[in-house]
Amino acid sequence: MAKLQITNLRKAYDRSIVPVKDLTLSVEDNEFLTLVGPSGCGKSTILRLIAGLEQPTSGEVKIGDRIVNSVAAGDRNIAMVFQSYALYPHMTVYENMASGLKLRKLPSGDIQKRIQDASRVLGLDPLLDRKPAKLSGGQRQRVALGRALVRNPDVFLLDEPLSNLDALLREQVRADLKQIFEQQKSPIVYVTHDQTEAMTLSSKVAVLSEGYLQQLDSPENIYSHPANQFVAGFIGSPQMNLLNLERVGDSVLLGDFKVPLPVNSPEGDVVLGIRPESVRLPQSEDTTTIRGNVFLVENLGMSTLISVKVQGADNITVRALIPSDQTWSRENIELALPLNTIHWFAAGTGERLEAKTVQQPQYQS
Repeated sequence: MAKLQITNLRKAYDRSIVPVKDLTLSVEDNEFLTLVGPSGCGKSTILRLIAGLEQPTSGEVKIGDRIVNSVAAGDRNIAMVFQSYALYPHMTVYENMASGLKLRKLPSGDIQKRIQDASRVLGLDPLLDRKPAKLSGGQRQRVALGRALVRNPDVFLLDEPLSNLDALLREQVRADLKQIFEQQKSPIVYVTHDQTEAMTLSSKVAVLSEGYLQQLDSPENIYSHPANQFVAGFIGSPQMNLLNLERVGDSVLLGDFKVPLPVNSPEGDVVLGIRPESVRLPQSEDTTTIRGNVFLVENLGMSTLISVKVQGADNITVRALIPSDQTWSRENIELALPLNTIHWFAAGTGERLEAKTVQQPQYQS
């Protein structure tokens, strides 16, 4: 198997268009790295640089012990699955999966064994004689995955492979993907805009913004300890409450209410961040609460997302995710802000306070 290493990778089309800026990261054998970020942050460009479909302006891509900057895409032993299935319509499922192996002139016995193994894992055995026109969207995506699996590549690259599927099918194929790739040993790099995919599939997540790496960490740490304000606001659905608040001594003012700052907080303005799922109806141990009026209710099934205008500050909204079996009043509702769930960021730089910060340039708000 081969480790993937990217060092000081930069891609510039001209002075104003630089989608990848000094990216350094590595993906070990059996690691699943997902690249997430808003449109234009450089996710797909990074994938194309690894694949050899684009040439870097500077920096290097290393697969195993070999720097592959000057190696042609077809000689990198990389398997790539795209958003479009890119199947040959005149070929059967078997022929589509075998096409790449035949180009590499593998013996027919080896080709047959590889296809049988991949077909069994993907549940394609009954479909091997069908052509793509007679397959569902999920089945076509499985064939595209099978074509990648049979290559036994050094690195798997997947570019939003589930985005063309409907919500129910995407959930099913996502679960299948997790099981399939847990059995693979090669590094996997996955690009998606779907946070659920990123959090459920990955062993590591890289959050990107404007070409810079903002945080590289496990899904759990990305969620619970965002490195800066950008990561905090981007990861999580519903989005984290991020409130620029006036500082008064060792507290901040949230409308008519005070929220204590952490001990030994640095001077300067701060941003309070708290996830809607952390805001709750008060319990006996809660010491920090606010009040306000509910102006928007969104029923999400097992929970209800409410938007509250805080008393004393009509321009400040706090959203809370309340279990649907709990009762509350729209007028003068009381909400608790558990102090151990609050994230603090420096206003202006977005740097996380009392937390390890990213080594890349800080997010500018």
